[in-house]
Amino acid sequence: MSDTRPKLLIVEDDPGLQRQLRWAYEDYQLFIAGDRDEAIEMLRAEAPDVVTLDLGLPPDPDGTSEGFATLAEMLRIKPDIKVIVASGHGARESALDAIAGGAYDFYQKPVDIDELGLIVRRAFHVHALERENVRLAETAPEDGRVLGRLITGAPEMLKVARTIERVASANVSVLLLGASGTGKELLAQGLHDASPRRDGAFVAINCAAIPETLLESELFGHEKGAFTGAIKMTPGKIEQAQGGTLFLDEVGDIPLALQVKLLRFLQERVIERIGGRQPISVDTRIVCATHQDLDAMIVAGNFREDLYYRLAEISVRIPMLKDRPGDPALLARHFLTRFARDMNPQVKGLAPDALVALDSWTWPGNVRELENRMKRAVIMADGKLITAADLDLDDERADGGDVVNLKAAREMADRRAIRRAIARTDGNISGAAKILGISRPTLYDLLKQYQMQG
Repeated sequence: MSDTRPKLLIVEDDPGLQRQLRWAYEDYQLFIAGDRDEAIEMLRAEAPDVVTLDLGLPPDPDGTSEGFATLAEMLRIKPDIKVIVASGHGARESALDAIAGGAYDFYQKPVDIDELGLIVRRAFHVHALERENVRLAETAPEDGRVLGRLITGAPEMLKVARTIERVASANVSVLLLGASGTGKELLAQGLHDASPRRDGAFVAINCAAIPETLLESELFGHEKGAFTGAIKMTPGKIEQAQGGTLFLDEVGDIPLALQVKLLRFLQERVIERIGGRQPISVDTRIVCATHQDLDAMIVAGNFREDLYYRLAEISVRIPMLKDRPGDPALLARHFLTRFARDMNPQVKGLAPDALVALDSWTWPGNVRELENRMKRAVIMADGKLITAADLDLDDERADGGDVVNLKAAREMADRRAIRRAIARTDGNISGAAKILGISRPTLYDLLKQYQMQG
């Protein structure tokens, strides 16, 4: 039977400490080396994920040169390895230098077994997360589409998509937690499409968009004559979702009185229309979403705790767009293709300064904001490439994040300076060139290069 325990390599030349560490780490497959050659041999043979490394190794036990050489060679052979370094000389500076050189963490001698054990467990956890993120990124489709229509390449969002795929086949209620515009309805639709209920109806209702007095009728339906204006029998959204999925968006906005009725349906799977006395059995799966803090609402008495546990058999938290690296540009290209086809066919791509701006913006409105900005940019663009100005993201409101490259950052600065100079001179190219300290032909060349109108 193969040993499935995580592999830990201890590089330590003190026999007493070797014995102590061997006893402390019985939960791992343990490999011990006393010098650099043994350590590298063990690394190549066993490929451990985590290493504890004493910087004071022979033939330089009183220094750190051999430890640093071992660290560098380990990272060259296995770049994803987590190396935790130790210094027996109280030299915190050496440990910090090792961190700068690629080590994961450090500890100081004399060894506190409990403290080191915590660092080791955390290192294994981080390594496992990184490996999962790499796997998810490698399995993402080339066009970024997962769950049918969800477009992403970010490990954080791919993990959400994989969770949705896993729970789709189970007949449990799912609660999607995330800010407005993060794609909650798209994920709910993807869950439905991946479930055994895919041939049934997907019925969505935004509980925050319907007046409180009408919401009960929208959900449960009503009989003819149940109230003024009820001129015919109308089935509610729950009934319409028979055999399919009911998506309750912004479920936190359901008033308390109606929460009681919804809870009763979830418990008994039977409804009565307003004005009706005939119980109606409904087989539908409930998927909910909210941007609100339901835990805080429960404490405040604004949301029923028993209803929460019925709705949140599985909870999935959706990251903000700003926490999904690479997705703004991926989504922007998708929206560009979609909008340009009908609105401005000459637009073919994104200028470098637009890519910088997309990466730097904090996206408070998430994907919905990005979609709106791209629609406006496609309509307003004068050239073949969408610019940061077209996106209205060319000023100091960006968060100052890392730029794609120096050339793109320089181009963004050039565009901003040119636009301001031309605006100051009311479109006079000669005057703008004078303000910018360049010749008129040079400014014309820049306007042509950046596809800007003079």
